[in-house]
Amino acid sequence: MSGIQNLKTFDPFADAIKADDSGVQDGLIHVRIQQRNGRKTLTTVQGISDNYDKKKIVKACKKEFACNGTVVDHPEYGEVIQLQGDQRNNICQFLTKVKIAKPEQLKIHGF
Repeated sequence: MSGIQNLKTFDPFADAIKADDSGVQDGLIHVRIQQRNGRKTLTTVQGISDNYDKKKIVKACKKEFACNGTVVDHPEYGEVIQLQGDQRNNICQFLTKVKIAKPEQLKIHGF
């Protein structure tokens, strides 16, 4: 039985780490889309460093994308940004424009 080594659990969110000195964080930011009811969708952003004020990011996103949004405190993943609608491309462009993340740090999930 001791020959089985591949049964270790893998945490896909373990690489969402804090920012470095240059202001750009060094972990991955996960952007997901969730289907609500009918055609309604929800975009979630997880992995932004605690060095950034997520409520200010949501406020800027709401104004720029003309959608509603909030910051939800998830027990396992920490603070998660939720935006109404399919804002995956918009949020990726926004995060790179304001230099929160580099394009290779953004991981888009869904559809």
